[in-house]
Amino acid sequence: MKSFVGGVSAAALMLGVAVSAQAGEFDGITIEAKLIGGQQYEALYARIPEWEAATGATVKIISKKNHFELDKEFKSDIAAGTTSWCVGSNHSSFASQYPVLYTDLTGLIPAETVAEFVQANISAATLDGKLVMLPRAQFDVSALYYQKDLYEDADKAAAFEAEYGYALAVPETWEQLKDQAIFFADPPNFYGTQYAGKDEAIVGRYYEMIVADGGKLFNDDFSPAFNSDAGKEALQWFVDLYEANAVPAGTTNYLWDDLGNGFASGTIALNLDWPGWAGFFNDPDASKVAGNVGVAPAPKGSAGVRTGWSGFHGFSVTEDCAHKEAAASLVDFLTNEDSQKLESAAGPLPSRTAVWDYISEQAADDPYRSEVLAAFKETAATAFAVPPTSLWIEATNLIYPELQAAILGDKTVDEALADAEEAVDDLMREEGVY
Repeated sequence: MKSFVGGVSAAALMLGVAVSAQAGEFDGITIEAKLIGGQQYEALYARIPEWEAATGATVKIISKKNHFELDKEFKSDIAAGTTSWCVGSNHSSFASQYPVLYTDLTGLIPAETVAEFVQANISAATLDGKLVMLPRAQFDVSALYYQKDLYEDADKAAAFEAEYGYALAVPETWEQLKDQAIFFADPPNFYGTQYAGKDEAIVGRYYEMIVADGGKLFNDDFSPAFNSDAGKEALQWFVDLYEANAVPAGTTNYLWDDLGNGFASGTIALNLDWPGWAGFFNDPDASKVAGNVGVAPAPKGSAGVRTGWSGFHGFSVTEDCAHKEAAASLVDFLTNEDSQKLESAAGPLPSRTAVWDYISEQAADDPYRSEVLAAFKETAATAFAVPPTSLWIEATNLIYPELQAAILGDKTVDEALADAEEAVDDLMREEGVY
């Protein structure tokens, strides 16, 4: 994949290896790691041999999966007591589930290093007083990617305005996006939009749309609050698009790689997606829409609130790791300034203050990169994290099948939300939340 940062090659970023360990300090040590895999994450792992050469240690990646699969594996490891591997990918949406798995990085990572990160990320990575992960350059909030030529076609503009009564322009609201997605759709060859339709992915989207429509997913005591007017309005949006064939039929089985590859295939008009795809979408060697990609802030809901579900990726060290210092050195290396410049080269947003300044300077003379940063900066300004409960993933595992049932027409919106509400309420009571 070509660099998102013009004029700075990946090789140039990797010339200096800044690690806290002395040369050869970890000779003979093997660090086993379980890491997230996927197109937007792989470039960073190509740096690992540099750390190995500098320290004498060896990294053995024993698992590489998406976070949903890693989550299942981590929980299985905890139950089986097989947590002696050392470094794991982590995420702010998942971290609270693993209070016994990961060690406190305070003391293992120098305080001056921790101070170089965006402190809001560090605060979110600190649970019960423990710094459980160090953020990588994968701060996530979604903005709207779109095919620009759709908005430059005079015939389409006239036909749209005749049908919907307002001028065709990049959507600013979810209602406008729905109208346009239905209008642009020409199945089975072209679709107006798409969404990740299973696991925490669809619940996260549903959650942010409820907020945008003036509601909330949980009450302050974590009792379910989504069976509301705002919750019904948000779910109806997904249902309407599916019923209109404006999204691919398989969207209820999609996760993030499916969305990214779908938009890059040129068959999707509008795509709400993460910053990590920005470089990929505009790379002519990888994407059929390269040169035709526009980026706008995330749409607003009926309450005038912008969608802004957010989180970030990081790396953690297990409590049972026999070589914590070596593992922490690897985590330090994978999140250092050069590593974050490399990851940010493809579009992801960094979690180090200096790297934010760096990519802003690099983007100054590139209209596409400037557009990307402006869109994500505006969306990030009102971003919000997942509800702060360790039962987040368990709750989403109860909610998403009900959302799918409504989308597929197996239940009405009212039935699906009532059933999801009952299931989540039972979970919270069983776990003693209230």
